[in-house]
Amino acid sequence: MDNLPVCERDVLHEETIARVQKALLPPETYLDLAALFKLLGDGTRVKLLCALAQHEMCVCDLAALLGLTKSAVSHQLKALRLMRLVTFRREAQTVYYSLSDDHVRQLVDVGLEHLTE
Repeated sequence: MDNLPVCERDVLHEETIARVQKALLPPETYLDLAALFKLLGDGTRVKLLCALAQHEMCVCDLAALLGLTKSAVSHQLKALRLMRLVTFRREAQTVYYSLSDDHVRQLVDVGLEHLTE
């Protein structure tokens, strides 16, 4: 394993530390962000987001597309909905899911762009 480069002497850059400290958010914000990334750490949920980035879809269609049961898809959609990544609308007996907003689409797009660089 390669050793990462480290400072050869201990010097604190107090102005930098102070500036960054002022810019940091409350600790619970970082916990929420970590929870979001943890949620995105599941391939099935990411596939659902990628599918919904293309078009709104009902649970039956998503299940057929991903080769999963409706129950499994519903379970994953619930987790995504609780983190406000997806939303739904009801049309008679059918519930259609879509991405909550353009930020979610950007999350997916930036992640894919990063992987293909």
